[in-house]
Amino acid sequence: MEEKRTRKGRAPRATKLLEVDAWIDSTLYEARFKLSEAWENITIFFRRFRVYGAKRAAVELLSESLTLATVGAVVMLALAIPAFEETSANWRAQDDYAVTFLDRYGNEIGQRGVIQRDSVPVDEMPDHVVKAVLATEDRRFFEHFGIDYLGLVRAMTENVRANTIVQGGSTVTQQLAKNLFLTSERTVERKVNEAFLALWLEANLSKKEILQLYLDRVYLGGGTFGISAAADFYFDKHVQDLTLAEAAMIAGLFKAPARYAPHINLPAARARANEVLTNLVQSGLMTEGQVLPARLNPASAVDRGERDSPDYFLDWAFEEVKEIVPDGATHSLVARTTLDPDLQQAVAESLEYHLRQHGKDYDVTEGAAVVMETDGAVRAIVGGRDYGQSQFNRATQALRQSGSSFKPYVYAAAMEAGFEPGSVISDAPISWGGWAPQNYTRRYAGRVDLATALIHSYNTVPVRLAHSHLGLEPIEKLVAAMGVESELNGHKTMVLGTSGMTVMDQATGYGVFANGGYAGTRHGILQLTTHSGKVVYDFARDAPAPRRVLSEKAVSAMNSILVQVPERGTGRRAALAGVRSAGKTGTTQSYRDAWYVGYTGNYVAAVWLGNDDYRPSRRMTGGSLPAMVWQRFMTYAHQNTELRPIPGIENPLPAPDATTVATASEAEGQINGLARPPRSMPTATSNVLKGMAKHFRRAPPLKPTAGPETLSAL
Repeated sequence: MEEKRTRKGRAPRATKLLEVDAWIDSTLYEARFKLSEAWENITIFFRRFRVYGAKRAAVELLSESLTLATVGAVVMLALAIPAFEETSANWRAQDDYAVTFLDRYGNEIGQRGVIQRDSVPVDEMPDHVVKAVLATEDRRFFEHFGIDYLGLVRAMTENVRANTIVQGGSTVTQQLAKNLFLTSERTVERKVNEAFLALWLEANLSKKEILQLYLDRVYLGGGTFGISAAADFYFDKHVQDLTLAEAAMIAGLFKAPARYAPHINLPAARARANEVLTNLVQSGLMTEGQVLPARLNPASAVDRGERDSPDYFLDWAFEEVKEIVPDGATHSLVARTTLDPDLQQAVAESLEYHLRQHGKDYDVTEGAAVVMETDGAVRAIVGGRDYGQSQFNRATQALRQSGSSFKPYVYAAAMEAGFEPGSVISDAPISWGGWAPQNYTRRYAGRVDLATALIHSYNTVPVRLAHSHLGLEPIEKLVAAMGVESELNGHKTMVLGTSGMTVMDQATGYGVFANGGYAGTRHGILQLTTHSGKVVYDFARDAPAPRRVLSEKAVSAMNSILVQVPERGTGRRAALAGVRSAGKTGTTQSYRDAWYVGYTGNYVAAVWLGNDDYRPSRRMTGGSLPAMVWQRFMTYAHQNTELRPIPGIENPLPAPDATTVATASEAEGQINGLARPPRSMPTATSNVLKGMAKHFRRAPPLKPTAGPETLSAL
């Protein structure tokens, strides 16, 4: 009986399970059927829009373009996010300080800060002044929203037609974004940031406000910022009183103020002004009859002489002023700087001379240099070839890989750790976490002493020192202690110079070798005073005391090695006749950057050459053009100067058998090409050297060569 009841109990449960299973099956079937039916209906609906042949290709192309555009917009937005952090600051306010700068001799060399003259509202400017600027810089300013796509297409068309760059596509808003928030460095990231910030400015400011800020802050040559200061400097007038001819000449400066500055090159300035007048007619803002009087009677600028303001130095010095000025001090100051105007001119001349002579051969277009005395006083800064064309300071802002010029920092850490120049180490293949650097020649010297390894710039030796003996952390700490502010990447490849460094930092770091192991001495301001003469800052009184970062033994060891680099190593083209010097060459992968950093008992100087777009040069090494630039201006710097010995090197004069490579043509150029002797130096030495130069044998012209320079083989 129990068995029968059990069977009867199971039967209903089994039936229910079968019912559930049947319901699931039928539901899934019906759902699938309905989904298939719905999909069929959707497919039939979209078949109406199906295209074939050429139309389908166009649709596919448009679809892919939209996809790529969306991805590109997301990527560009990600790149631009850091730039928007700048907008949170008080960017509307101009710098509070009004600083007049003097050179080391007390002569005025320029101004920075709120010295741009009082702002004149756009509404109070003559109509032809505003029209001249807009016709040349941004004809569709009041029509676009920060980026002028039609203007960009027009500029590209004109450039292709002329087979060169004759028009730019940047709007006034984009240029203002660059001036307010960015640098002039030519990189894709900067252009992306510039575009987004231009849109941000258009969304937050009126067109009149954008134009006002642009006219007040643009650099117009001669050390002037803003159209009001330019009117005063070039024509001794208020901007309200400018004639059409004068307004056209100022509007022509926006493109390249150094090239078209009327007080330097009046014919070029007038030719450029005539182009501005043509732009006024072509844009429909004026008629030919209205501009004809200005064509027939071109403007003439006030005679200011060939004033060549050391703008790169002033930009850097102004930042130093803002850092060191005491709280509560007046904002109208006079700064006595460390600048030596004669040496500044000699450095700029040497850089330009060699780039003109050999730049095309090496396919290199830019350079930078810093010169300071061994006590840290910065005497010259050249941040590029043309400040009017680019205010980006390659000497203090550009982070470029240092190549083999970084190796002395590694060797200095080794000397601090107990190594000596005669310590023997193996120059042989090495692998470090899958990285296997090689020497440039692909050959190895076997067991060598550290002095030989550094003089000939072997790659494996500093790598072996860091890997097996030092580690990376002590090297990083020492570099920072030596005053280098550029952040190292912390990667093992940094021992061969893959970290970006500025020219200023290179000169600062090597200055420790020249200064007997002491750091913290770099400075560009000697004294800050009010206009009434009250001293508010004095370097000798207020600056922190120098600090020792290298022992005397380590300094002597490093200097004993580095003095041999220009005598028998990779830097022979930097050897100075009659002056003992030390230094190191540097060349980065693919020849993108070339360095020579060196010093004597009197001066420290760093030279970098390369291209702004990181394009490789044509096999230019640090021992070629950079060493020649360094040798030329350092020869000038040591004329009629009491020679001081390099710390740890008793003899300030090179050994009698030291190898030099100066030819007659180079020697004559070093003397004849330089501007003038230093103020404290008579011209007798110049005359003697000119006579000596005639007896040198002339050598064949220099050709690009890899030379003995050892690259950082990564």
